[in-house]
Amino acid sequence: MGDLNLVIGNKNYSSWSLRPWIALKTLGIPFQETLIPFDFEGGNKEIKAVSSSGKVPMLIDGDLKIWESLAILEYLAERFPDRNVWPADAAGRAVARSVSSEMATGFFALRGQCPFNLHRKPAPLPADAARSADVARIDTIWRTLLEKSGGPFLFGAFSAADAMFAPVVGRFWSYELTPSPIAARYMEAIMALPAWKEWERAALAETWIVAGSEI
Repeated sequence: MGDLNLVIGNKNYSSWSLRPWIALKTLGIPFQETLIPFDFEGGNKEIKAVSSSGKVPMLIDGDLKIWESLAILEYLAERFPDRNVWPADAAGRAVARSVSSEMATGFFALRGQCPFNLHRKPAPLPADAARSADVARIDTIWRTLLEKSGGPFLFGAFSAADAMFAPVVGRFWSYELTPSPIAARYMEAIMALPAWKEWERAALAETWIVAGSEI
């Protein structure tokens, strides 16, 4: 294996890229970053040249390529067992993987109606029942885990589960979705991370525009 290279999309829009990136940064795993913007009509052919799926993020470790954010996080856990990518105890890991998988495969109303966009000036949107249900479920996950762990992150220390939910924090902020007080403190903890602030600064400096994410 060689040096890690994480191929990502626009920091302002690519919520899936943020997930492994913030994990690598926060857990202190060295890596190189390659950003390929996807502001072209129909996408960017440069991404297809790197990723057979035509999507990012893509983690490259020597000759090995790993795609899909959750799979990348699992690989990091195996590659760097001393960095505590997942919670230390078996029960915690099981629950962390459960909520991370739920995040990866669900919450379509929230995603569709509230695209990740850090340039957006915070303002609410009219809510429908499906999006309200997504917000309520996420709040329940956060509140339940934080009450058990004591915070500041879902399982006490930062883990892959927090990386999976980090873009949701951005969505809640951008669209003024109000969680419970304990979940609001969790959002503050995520946004106070040096890695979050670094990503946000870079995102706000970008000039690419993806029309479909400008709501």
